[in-house]
Amino acid sequence: MKNFIIAGFLILGLLCPVFAVDKTELPSETGIVESIQYEDVDGLQQGDNSVKQVALVKVLSGKYKGTERLIDNMLTGNPAYDINLNKGDKVILHAERKSDEIIDADDVDFFIADIKRDSALLWISALFVLLLLAIGRKKGVYSLLSIIATVALIFFMLMPMILSGFCPIASAVLVGILSTVITIYLVGGFNSKSSSAIIGTSMSLIFAGGLSLLTIYFAHLTGFAGEESMFLYSAHPELDFQGLLSASMIIAALGALMDTGVSIASAINEIYETDSSLSVRQLFKSGMNIGKDVIGTMSNTLILVYLGSALPLVLLSSNIDLQKFFNLNQVATEISSAVIGSIAILLCVPLTALISAYLIKNQKQNIEFDFDNKE
Repeated sequence: MKNFIIAGFLILGLLCPVFAVDKTELPSETGIVESIQYEDVDGLQQGDNSVKQVALVKVLSGKYKGTERLIDNMLTGNPAYDINLNKGDKVILHAERKSDEIIDADDVDFFIADIKRDSALLWISALFVLLLLAIGRKKGVYSLLSIIATVALIFFMLMPMILSGFCPIASAVLVGILSTVITIYLVGGFNSKSSSAIIGTSMSLIFAGGLSLLTIYFAHLTGFAGEESMFLYSAHPELDFQGLLSASMIIAALGALMDTGVSIASAINEIYETDSSLSVRQLFKSGMNIGKDVIGTMSNTLILVYLGSALPLVLLSSNIDLQKFFNLNQVATEISSAVIGSIAILLCVPLTALISAYLIKNQKQNIEFDFDNKE
């Protein structure tokens, strides 16, 4: 087990490129709001509802730790963009140099970038990890390692590949398959059950990639379904945004596909362990019967995930003609993502059932290495 984990992280290390840091850009710092004053904004042409907060902020990190700055914070009345500060709030400070050469603190301007939220994120993440380890035990450890590996693949492999000009769809499929292999072998061990789930999931993932490409073409989806796409376009206009949309559909469906593949393969394996006299056809039929139950819940789960993330968009339908609503680019994108993921799950069931029935029935009588049954 130890050798496998070390080898896995060595592979990830070889895949991780070294990110070039822009040395001309100053690092962000943390600050705390010590006091706030409100000033009149007449004549600033910021709108009738605008208010200016003048915040006294103490820098808590970095080279200028301990210094205090008066920073203007405009409130325009738009909650999507306003940062409403209160005394005691911790904030992220964006630093900008006034000149090419920094001699002292007066040569640097600070601006409030946003509220500091990572502390809350760390607490909720720590709770998740503790529950995962307490309930899952060894399986929880392997699940945690697989999560770390998947996140590392996305940030250190998928992201650099796309930014370097590689095809987003091919990159997403490759990362999805690697994540599937690492996750299922870590959690399920090296055996026919895990191999069947990996093959079934990978084939379904490739199908989802092809189907998303066709859907984007025939539905004339642009890939610009949110503000983040516009921000990315301003920074990297050379990227293939339709390809990025397809890649996002592939990655979004990956978790549900792995869950479906493992459920079918594990069920067939348990059936075979109970009655090894069953034929491939009988095992396949049993897998399909189980798959019919899995299909309903997993497809429903995927649809609900997309509906939940797009709830403001759903509520918007009450104010728009339905024909116009369903033909909005953003709405069509969300529907396409949910349906493509559900179709991939439907395909994953018979594929995994057939592969599992064949591999598990015809597996060689050798010792299979399983992390939970190592002898």
